[in-house]
Amino acid sequence: MAEHTYTYRIPFGPVHPGLKEPVSFVFELEGERVRSMRFKPGWVHRGIEYMGMQRNPIQVIYLAERICGICSVSHALNFCLAVEYALGITVPPRADYLRTVVAELERLHSHILWAGVAAHMLGFDSLFYYTWRVREEVMDVLEYLTGNRVNYGFMTIGGVRRDLTPEGAAKVRENLKHYRELFDRLKQAFLDDPSIRLRTRGVGVLPERAAWETGAVGPTKRASGIPADLRQDLPYCAYADLAVEAVTPAKLGAETLGDVYDRVLVRLGEVAQSLDILEACLDNLPSGPAVAEPKLTRLLNSLKQAGGEATSALEAPRGEVYHFVRLAEGEENVAVWKVRAPTYANLAALVPMMEGAQIADIPIIVASIDPCLSCTDRMLAVRSTPAGGREVLTGEELLRLCAEKTRRVVPCSALYG
Repeated sequence: MAEHTYTYRIPFGPVHPGLKEPVSFVFELEGERVRSMRFKPGWVHRGIEYMGMQRNPIQVIYLAERICGICSVSHALNFCLAVEYALGITVPPRADYLRTVVAELERLHSHILWAGVAAHMLGFDSLFYYTWRVREEVMDVLEYLTGNRVNYGFMTIGGVRRDLTPEGAAKVRENLKHYRELFDRLKQAFLDDPSIRLRTRGVGVLPERAAWETGAVGPTKRASGIPADLRQDLPYCAYADLAVEAVTPAKLGAETLGDVYDRVLVRLGEVAQSLDILEACLDNLPSGPAVAEPKLTRLLNSLKQAGGEATSALEAPRGEVYHFVRLAEGEENVAVWKVRAPTYANLAALVPMMEGAQIADIPIIVASIDPCLSCTDRMLAVRSTPAGGREVLTGEELLRLCAEKTRRVVPCSALYG
């Protein structure tokens, strides 16, 4: 008798108790195994870039922070870098170091937050609560330094809005000592626990070739053995002085499989690396001003009189973030602003990770890329039909609409000279 293979489909999302943000998946299953997967983002589009183009560059900094609640420094800093590159603004060395301090504190809290989410997805809730309690300490330091626990309001064009006092530096050093004492306990809980190893080793494998082909970035890419890190490859702020090296499983002395376990390993390795970077920044903090132009009115006037465009890139906790900015001479508002967040690049990597996976492993595989859909969703690709329904726009239609919008926003003279 011939054997028949039966498959069935399970839709998951866009709204589900297991999802932290809305995204739609369709899994094709054979028994308990995933044969293929499709996903559809686009459920939390906020039109934030268009809102930015109704504001002046200073106002956009605070809007950029709200692209993501976890890596708000990354977006605010990247926008400031793009404006500074476009207009040739030189940032004081002390500001570069202070920017690096806050960026690495953000990486610490982001990676520790992710570790807690991963523990929750594995059903290890006592570790989840422990990890998030540990994370509170770095949030307290960020609040002490910037006045805020989430959207810090720390960055400005040409530097930072607050200098680091001796008392603030002592607070950061105290925090570093605390986390160095905790690190071995975190490492033991996540890497040596047999239950976590069983649930993550050989699960959600992304081979090196697939990581290149899908365009993965950040810890997801590095866990597949690719030593790519913009702090090393295209250093900005103080990273050029600090000789940062990309963290990979091989760098930590482990075999590279590109699985969920390796993604845990790389992020924990980066926690230790951030502690070293923070200590080096405090030891070598230059003296001098913390901002190129302290008077806001004068800064705004100089921004209005200048024109130019630039793309900036930095290594956020989840991977590479890109901002493109164009400023038109004589115009107060930003002419064009485009953002590409790391989850946009990492989502495609889920497809090879899911092939052959067990249903029970789907949540931890999705969590292993540390997705952020609010960062990713830049456009809602549906429209109403005359009959009252909805239709999904094709790629060709989206390109045509993009071209039409660009012509409306940017005068032809700016496009073609």
